[in-house]
Amino acid sequence: MKQLGELEAKIMAVLWRQRSASTVREVLGRLADQRPLAYTTVMTVMDRLTRKGLLRRRNRGRAFEYEPAVSEGKYTASLMHELLARSADRTAALAHFVAGMRKRDEGELLRLASEAARRRAGR
Repeated sequence: MKQLGELEAKIMAVLWRQRSASTVREVLGRLADQRPLAYTTVMTVMDRLTRKGLLRRRNRGRAFEYEPAVSEGKYTASLMHELLARSADRTAALAHFVAGMRKRDEGELLRLASEAARRRAGR
């Protein structure tokens, strides 16, 4: 999965936070305080995100409503996996990643790794 462009990321952030489907006009309204955007610009980007598989859309009256097709966590994890797969030295990449973590995140990573190991052992 490719990294999102600036406007794509802002649109996805609006939809991930909202947790419900929105029309282009509703998303535009939430982005309006950040910078002025044309309706057609937001519509084009949301259409592009749909074609990339990041959004789903369905008819709502005369407009489409959009919702995320993947969670923010799943999207972020896929980017991390992709970058790690490109690394010639996965161990070094992981070591640098962990070294840069906050203590709270480090504890959560350890908890999740332990949970995953228990699930694998129970198979």
